[in-house]
Formats: sequence, C-alpha cells, structure tokens
Amino acid sequence: MDAISQLQEQVNKIATIAFTTIGTLQRDAPPVRISPNYPESESAPPPNPNPTDDATDFAMQPKLMSADLVKAAKQFDALVSALPLSEGGEEAQLKRIADLQAENSLVGQELEKQLEAAERELDEVRELFGQAADHCLNLKKPE
Repeated sequence: MDAISQLQEQVNKIATIAFTTIGTLQRDAPPVRISPNYPESESAPPPNPNPTDDATDFAMQPKLMSADLVKAAKQFDALVSALPLSEGGEEAQLKRIADLQAENSLVGQELEKQLEAAERELDEVRELFGQAADHCLNLKKPE
C-alpha cells in the first residue's frame, strides 16, 4: 500500500475512534442533575445508590478510548514523518508538475494516434469480413 493510502486509512481510523468514543460517552454517561432547583424528570431512572462495576467500567472507558486515539495519532505522525521530503522547494515542485503535465500530454497524443490507427484497421477488417461473407453467400448454389 502506498504512503498516501496508508495516511488516508489512518485518518479514517482516527475518525472512527473519535466518533465511537463520543457516541459511547453519550450513550453510557450517567444522568447528571443540572441544578438542585431543577425538578427531576418523572421518566428518568432513579440514581443507583450502589455504584457497581458499570460505574467503574464507565470511568475507565474514556481513558482506554483516549489511549487508542493518542496511539492512532502517533501512528499518523510516524507515517507523515516517513514521507519523502521535497527537493528544491515550491518552484522545483511546480517545474516538476509542469514537466509531468507536458509528458502526459505527449503520451496522450501518442495514444490518440494509436487509437485512430486501430479504428482504421478495425474498419478495414470489418469491410473485408463483409466482402468475404458476401462471396460465401454468392458461391452457394440454390437447391
């Protein structure tokens, strides 16, 4: 896999971890009273008087998820630092791009010429095939 694909995959991994972390925190966070003056909702579940393993698990989730996010970010940084440095600065890059575009244009013109030659040859083959088919039909004797 090339470097750009690896970077894109790592960005996708970071985004997935971030979205999963936020979603998990929203889903699993215990309700918090906004204000002592604000009335409790009747549909809200009563607070758990005995916090159990769920509370411990919830307290550990952000730490584990943030560790995963930091690890993925460090992997991304490592991939970026492994990219080759450009030589000569921006002007050299622009010259290289112009050279590549010119080369691409020449190759494109050559391909167009080859395509036109192939289409002419295909037309000739079709014409010869049509003539051969006509000759075969004319050689058959009616019974």
